[in-house]
Order: sequence, then structure tokens, then C-alpha cells
Amino acid sequence: MSWSTADIPDQTGRHALVTGATSGIGFATALELLRRNADVVIAARNPDKTAQAAAELTARAGRAPQTVELDLADLTSVQHAAEQLAKTYDRLDLLVNNAGVMATPYRQTLEGFELQVGTNHLGHFALTARLMPLLRQADQPRVVTVSSFMHKTVRGISKADFTAESGYRKWESYGKSKLANLLFMLELSRRAGDTLVSAGSHPGYASTHLQAAGAELAGRQLQARVFGAATRLVAQSAAAGAWPSLYAATQPDLRSGSFVGPGFLGYRGAPKPATPTSTARDPELAKRLWAWSVEATGVDAF
Repeated sequence: MSWSTADIPDQTGRHALVTGATSGIGFATALELLRRNADVVIAARNPDKTAQAAAELTARAGRAPQTVELDLADLTSVQHAAEQLAKTYDRLDLLVNNAGVMATPYRQTLEGFELQVGTNHLGHFALTARLMPLLRQADQPRVVTVSSFMHKTVRGISKADFTAESGYRKWESYGKSKLANLLFMLELSRRAGDTLVSAGSHPGYASTHLQAAGAELAGRQLQARVFGAATRLVAQSAAAGAWPSLYAATQPDLRSGSFVGPGFLGYRGAPKPATPTSTARDPELAKRLWAWSVEATGVDAF
């Protein structure tokens, strides 16, 4: 498949929300949507970084995004963000569930969930559910959930993983959070039917701040700098890493349940259809995860 951002159709009149858009793939996603005339809201937890990102996006795209404060590790913050958006907009055409944390030291969300599963999956699950009334007002609503090829490294997920009851292994937890993203994406597609397009994407190996963030949280600044430098040498750019998300967000004929990743061995290059693992495609596991997530967050989309 030959594709670039030049192939993105005009997005005039489309309201889009991108989480984690202050840097990396989220920033690149928001930038290209703005360049194609979408009305974009960037959602992130640090107001100063959000303001800086909004200013840079405005300078580069010639269009200003709106902003909303959102901490996915705090379900009350998720609720407040959704309420604020409902006061401002009459519909939401596109939600890009992009934000995430990777390989962090053991931390908990405000509600006591393991940070990676709590942020990457539960926060986005709750956000999607709370924004569903706005999505239902759009003619062709779409939700894109960003996963990772790291979902292939784990064989399942359980309710106990929400709190790391069996012990914490940072890369295993990250893989499970990314598996949860795909299980959620596919179950949302099944439940929504033809009322909404639910698609997934993964960036391959892209150079973003995400790789070094875990070491920074652990206070290992030298390790973070080395990891960041090594990543920049071998990975594709964050802008290229955003291509699968942008394809999933804007391709007019995309089928619900599609999963998109880089074309060259799943690591880099133009986007093409990707195949989740059989575990990610397990509808019974997806139903159980959905039920656990409703119990954990107190909200349900369908």
C-alpha cells in the first residue's frame, strides 16, 4: 500500500479529540488533522505542556486547536473532561485514544489500579464511554485506539492484572495494557455494529518520548538519555509513526474492527492492514474484559 499524509481527505467540519497530543505520535496526529481543516481538541494532563503544544500546533498548522485538561490515571479527571466537552460541542466525529505510558516503575492510578493498565486501557475505556453521547450525535463517528506490536508478547489478561495482584513486571504489564486496547477496540466494534467505526492502530517502532519516560520516572536520567538516543538512531520518526493512526482516523472506506500498522515488517513505513493475535481476537476474553472495565470505572458505552 502506498500512502502518505498527502492522501488524507479534507476534514472540514469534523470535530476530533486526540489524547496525549503534547508530543510524539499524538502531536503528529493532531498536526495533520489540523492541516486538513479538522476542528481538533488536544487532551493532556499537564496544562503548561498542553499550552506549549497548542501554540506550536497553531504556528505549524495555521489553525489553533482547543485544549482540555485530562489525566487518564484519574477517573474523576476523565469525567470532568467529558463534561467540559459536552458543554462546548454538540457532537464528536473522531476520538483518537492515543495517550499512554510505557514500562514505568510500579505506580498506581488515583483509584488504585496499576498505572499502565489503568492509564492505557481503563482511562480510555472510561473516556470513550463518557463521550459516547457526543459520538452518537455525529453522522459517521469513529474511535481509533492506539495499541502496539507489544500486545504480541503476552498471552492474556485477567481482572487481577488491573492491580498487579500477582506481582509487577513492567514490560508484561505494558503488553497487557496494549492487548486490552485491542480487545476493547474489537468489542466496541461488535457492540456498536454499524452505528460507529471502531478501529485500531499501532505505530511500529517510532522515536517518541515514550521510550525514555519509564526510566525518567524511576529517576534513571542517564539510562533515559541513552535509551532515547539509541531509539532515535534506529526508529522511524514520530510523524511517520502517526501514519497508521491517521490512516485509521481518516480513510473513508475503513471497516470497523480494522487494525492498521506500518507496512515494512510491522516496524516502519506506509500503513497497511495488520493482524492482531488470536488472543486479541478472542470475543469471550473481550466480553470479560469489558465487564471488568465497567466494574472498575463505573461507566459503560453499550
